[in-house]
Amino acid sequence: MLVIENCRLTWPDFTADYSLAVEPGSLCAVIGPSGGGKTTLLHMIAGFEHPQSGKLSLNGRDLLPLEPAERPVAIVFQDHNLFPHLNAAENIALGLHPSLRLSSAERASVSEALSAVGLEGFDRRKPGEMSGGQRQRVALARALVSGRPLILLDEPFSSLDPDLRRSMVQLVDELRRKRPVTILMTIHTPEDVAGLADRMAFVANGRVQASGTPSEILHGSLAKKIAASLPES
Repeated sequence: MLVIENCRLTWPDFTADYSLAVEPGSLCAVIGPSGGGKTTLLHMIAGFEHPQSGKLSLNGRDLLPLEPAERPVAIVFQDHNLFPHLNAAENIALGLHPSLRLSSAERASVSEALSAVGLEGFDRRKPGEMSGGQRQRVALARALVSGRPLILLDEPFSSLDPDLRRSMVQLVDELRRKRPVTILMTIHTPEDVAGLADRMAFVANGRVQASGTPSEILHGSLAKKIAASLPES
């Protein structure tokens, strides 16, 4: 289980204080207004931001002393962070070894990850030769091949058209049901994930204002506030 207890971060113009619990193997959608602290929450879990106080653990393991590379966490950014001079297979292989020196078993894992995201045969294509959706699939495959039990997706599909965005969300759900991973995904279109997510967290003003099932969040007492805070899709 991912457990966040009163993790407080402060800047001159912003204060965040997060508390949230996410069950193992679940998909948790994180929604909220722009600038409300969703990305900061993911960056803190990944180790890019450091709270001044609080507790952060995954399956009982304290994550706070660990550097980002040491954490059992993989993150996929909105801009996918692919290296343009590397092909799809090489970009995915970075999830295993920065040196790109792979064993035969690891090369097989890369091929399997490509196949899992629907990109079989794309191994030699470079990012510039792929569509936006295909590039995001490569980034997702890199996170999957790392074998880390927690995957963070930071608005990964916001630049895609609605149909492709929904298909990518569906793919994420299918993959996490096949593999033992927990997924936190920030998204500004909660309707795309409402029927798939186990949990939804509403983050605003640097706080997890509410968490529960998607139905509880989208149709509960904060429904009007949530709807007003989200950008139009």
